[in-house]
Amino acid sequence: MSSKQGGKAKPLKQPKSEKKDYDESDLANLQKKKDEEKALKELRAKAQQKGSFGGAGLKKSGKK
Repeated sequence: MSSKQGGKAKPLKQPKSEKKDYDESDLANLQKKKDEEKALKELRAKAQQKGSFGGAGLKKSGKK
């Protein structure tokens, strides 16, 4: 009893979505979102260059 269908079944292809018509407010919001993401990326890159912050590591207790 061998079956030709083996393994995981492939998912059905999704139909391509139609391009939406954006008005000015939508375009402005999209542009604002892109600018914010770009600023966040720059801040992350800058933070990685500086290293860790002052008290972000393991805290040592005074006890021994």
